[in-house]
Amino acid sequence: MRLILMFIFCACSGMLQAQFSRLVWSEEFNYKGLPDSSKWGYDSGGHGWGNNELQYYTVRRLENARVENGMLIIEARKEAYNGGKFTSARLFSKGKGDWTFGRIEVRAKLPKGKGIWPAIWMLPTYWEYGDWPRAGEIDIMEFVGYLPDSVFGTVHTKSFNHVIGTQKGKGLLMKGLGDEFHIYGINWTNEKIQFQIDGKTYHEFANTGSGIDDWPFDKAFHLLLNVAVGGNWGGKMGVDESIFPQSMLVDYVRIYQ
Repeated sequence: MRLILMFIFCACSGMLQAQFSRLVWSEEFNYKGLPDSSKWGYDSGGHGWGNNELQYYTVRRLENARVENGMLIIEARKEAYNGGKFTSARLFSKGKGDWTFGRIEVRAKLPKGKGIWPAIWMLPTYWEYGDWPRAGEIDIMEFVGYLPDSVFGTVHTKSFNHVIGTQKGKGLLMKGLGDEFHIYGINWTNEKIQFQIDGKTYHEFANTGSGIDDWPFDKAFHLLLNVAVGGNWGGKMGVDESIFPQSMLVDYVRIYQ
């Protein structure tokens, strides 16, 4: 019975991927310099970002976000900047790439070391259902350096979020996350969100039909790429200041519908 259920689950994942066959947006990073401004904007500042993070996110600064050798490099650095001691970058596609449903794929290699906290995630573009967490959040990939062999996929809604300890997520044990590229992605329909690594589903969040408090994922969302330092989760076991600089390398971003 377990084998039959596993076969059905894998078959359904394959059907969703086949359904999303039309490439509607992509970034291949086949240039050099600052990230393409027609596709990426920046969040900036050093106010902790709701998680007591330590980095200052900079804007159009090559030291923190640049494209070279066919890769986007988001680099966290230990340096004095605007009153802080770390810098990094947080890029978003809002207003330049916004989608409702589809397959999102990001091929990336993660940074490593205690205190690092990279993420590939999505937020609502227009916030029709209200402020966070009611309008939703999709964390396609999160990684914290003190758990070097674990990667996480999570959703946040009004009913399910980390503030009240009800978030819906799952971790996957994998070796070499900071040494190898992997494809982090989701298949997203109005029925479910499947979280995948290298095309294999390891977590699924289903729409039970109970309303927007559980499922606000029928509106436009955009993509965010960032590397945080410290914070309530990333810095839970402290920050090893000897590891810096640390970078997340992104080979491509592809959106299918």
